[in-house]
Amino acid sequence: MIERKVRVRFAPSPTGALHIGGVRTALYNYLFARQHGGEFVFRIEDTDSNRFVPGAEEYILESFKWLGIHFDEGVSFGGEFGPYRQSERREIYKKYVEVLLDTDKAYIAFDTPGELETKRSEIANFQYDASTRGLMCNSLTLSKEEVDSWIAEGKQYVVRFKVEPNEDIHINDIIRGEVVINSSVLDDKVLYKSADELPTYHLANIVDDHLMQISHVIRGEEWLPSAPLHVLLYRAFGWEETMPAFAHLPLLLKPEGNGKLSKRDGDRLGFPVFPLEWHDPKSGEISSGYRESGYLPEAVINFLALLGWNPGNDQEVMSMDELIQLFDLHRCSKSGAKFDYKKGMWFNHQYIQQKSNEEIAALFVPTLKEKGIEAPLDKVVAVVGMMKDRVSFVRELWDVCSFFFVAPTAYDEKTAKKRWKEDSAQCMLELADVLAGIEDFSIEGQEKVVMAWIAEKGYHTGNIMNAFRLTLVGEGKGPHMFDITWVLGKEETLARMKRAVEVLK
Repeated sequence: MIERKVRVRFAPSPTGALHIGGVRTALYNYLFARQHGGEFVFRIEDTDSNRFVPGAEEYILESFKWLGIHFDEGVSFGGEFGPYRQSERREIYKKYVEVLLDTDKAYIAFDTPGELETKRSEIANFQYDASTRGLMCNSLTLSKEEVDSWIAEGKQYVVRFKVEPNEDIHINDIIRGEVVINSSVLDDKVLYKSADELPTYHLANIVDDHLMQISHVIRGEEWLPSAPLHVLLYRAFGWEETMPAFAHLPLLLKPEGNGKLSKRDGDRLGFPVFPLEWHDPKSGEISSGYRESGYLPEAVINFLALLGWNPGNDQEVMSMDELIQLFDLHRCSKSGAKFDYKKGMWFNHQYIQQKSNEEIAALFVPTLKEKGIEAPLDKVVAVVGMMKDRVSFVRELWDVCSFFFVAPTAYDEKTAKKRWKEDSAQCMLELADVLAGIEDFSIEGQEKVVMAWIAEKGYHTGNIMNAFRLTLVGEGKGPHMFDITWVLGKEETLARMKRAVEVLK
């Protein structure tokens, strides 16, 4: 194989939402291209017109924009090898169908679905191949005149690839090593359909990869069975010298049990399997997405990168730049990767901690507005700084820090029973007087004065602080007490203490 510039592609079909497994495939292609200074092509494989779903292409593009995976050329990006949408390349494919027919590498077949079904019922494990094609209605069993006449009459047909039997096909896979498959297990795949004048995936994929100078095909394990046919097609066209290197990635497996990860697993266990929320235009069903579920795109990227690949060290948290530097296809696993969705939540927690308080505060402000809270940004930033280490999602901040923005109207009964002593009301009134007299209401300024007062009075520090927390928070949670009072400010702190004494007595 000649040395050439690294060019890889991601070529989804616009048939619905983008599965998270497809996102991982695109990510590995992107990392590989960036590491080798190569190019990443975005192609749309829409030759199956019956399965086209409106809005799917736009959804796919928006997903990658959110995730920070950038394409160099392709649909909506332009480039010198266009068009990049297969439905716009009909005439290109027709030319290559003729090449295969003229060189006796393919043939025309007129068998109807009914006739094929009859043969399946007559012959056990029937497949259209060298052993059965002579029994069928095709250009190998009909005269040229009959074939020409039927085509002229408008009879629908397909073009099938002519697989020669009993030939060992060798595929050198970057991840799996040498894979050998005998051609006798392959059927004569349909390459072209006259009904819509479009090729099938198999032909379009090969022609596009060749013409777009794709150097490496990195795709899911589910495409491995089609690799031998693709090798044969490259040979049939005389393109062996430019055949791309193959790498078939491990499957993403269910979090529990056996089998491939599906949307049902996500629905059952409560995690998304799509990058963005998907509104199915046919069924009206709404499926959750990682973006709308509160995941940070960097966390999703990091999580997916480690599903089936490892950097060769113990490092887990890696930026996109670090992933690009460390990525190596040879370190991809051959076996499937369990989809540990809880690990995805762990990554989100890590990235929340890494982001600045200002960034997380900006993400938290919409939640506050939903709750009817208008708070100064510096206060939100301060609260986030104290509380973000307690959450895995930004939306969870409200549950752990709402008391900073809304005074308690009731007091947790269990906490009150345990923490509110006979003398708590009197002690809190005394403490309120002490706090009212503090000029320096900083964290340090308060702590110095209050702790001196507790020592002077001979009070039990735990009893005072637990009761104090109950008056401000309404229950026994929250950060350091003087962090809370500093954020609330003197006026709000005293108002809450007064109300608690009145309610709790």
